[in-house]
Amino acid sequence: MGAQVRRAQVLIVSLGGTIASTSTPSVGGVVPQLSALDLVAAVPALDDVANVDAVSFRQVPSGDLDFADLIALAQLIETNVTSGVDGVVVTQGTDTIEETSFALDVLLDVAVPVVVTGAMRNPTLASPDGPGNLLAAVRVAAAATARGLGCLVVMNDEVHAARFVRKTHSSSLATFQSPSAGPLGWVSEERVRIVLRCAPLAGIPVTKSDVVAPVALVTCALGDDGRTLGGLLDLGYRGVVIDAFGGGHVPSAMVRAIEELASTMPVVLCSRTGGGEVLSHTYGFSGSESDLLSRGVTSGGALDGRKARVALCLALAASRGPRDAMAAFARVRDSLSRD
Repeated sequence: MGAQVRRAQVLIVSLGGTIASTSTPSVGGVVPQLSALDLVAAVPALDDVANVDAVSFRQVPSGDLDFADLIALAQLIETNVTSGVDGVVVTQGTDTIEETSFALDVLLDVAVPVVVTGAMRNPTLASPDGPGNLLAAVRVAAAATARGLGCLVVMNDEVHAARFVRKTHSSSLATFQSPSAGPLGWVSEERVRIVLRCAPLAGIPVTKSDVVAPVALVTCALGDDGRTLGGLLDLGYRGVVIDAFGGGHVPSAMVRAIEELASTMPVVLCSRTGGGEVLSHTYGFSGSESDLLSRGVTSGGALDGRKARVALCLALAASRGPRDAMAAFARVRDSLSRD
């Protein structure tokens, strides 16, 4: 007889969200109520994939998660990885998956797969997708081929890198897409297929004692004059991300306010398109990418605005000052892809 193959040990950590939401007589809609053990019990096929442990960590809509939750979650994951788990699955609401998964990617320094998943249809509906997503996520977390890819998002049988994934539709099962890179792979006939691999993402070590700084995210719109930017410093913000037009452009009426802000705090320039990267030297008009970069603004590169904000928040928390923070931010930005 051949040697028995060791079964992977996978930890499932639940945070709430649609995947854990059911109806209650006192509320008109569904709310997060199911525990991690409830989610596991609904998918008997998990027993055929891995040895599973389940922990209920939070029980909230994903919009109520904050950086303190994610820092504590990252420490829980690292403790369990040190204890020998082969993979981790985090279940949560889909509203903030693109941000929370990226935050975990930046916070964690582990080789095992860390997979975030959820559901678009809650368990009270005729065809909930949560059980299938959980099963696929556990398959990926247990797969040796998924090691070393950083934090992943598995939804609708697709495997996405946290650094690229975005929620693109309010209700479609295919809402999670990676516009700049496409999925890294997929799950088919019980097999995990990884066809693309990412370079390691630079990390930012943040502890529970670090204070996460408030960073504003400001999206440009037609006719914007930047008047909202003037109050950010008085409101206590320590940085701002500008989600600009196209390749990194703003109305010329915003330029002075942005330049003044950049003299007092880090200002990062991203594209509101959600795909591609900020240009650096193509356009020269007032409010163009080259104009803003010459006024002290920092390029977000291929990071979209939401992910740039996550990276800047964590960089400011872990650093001794703005210069150190921007160096940490740049390491994350530049590690997104290798030249």
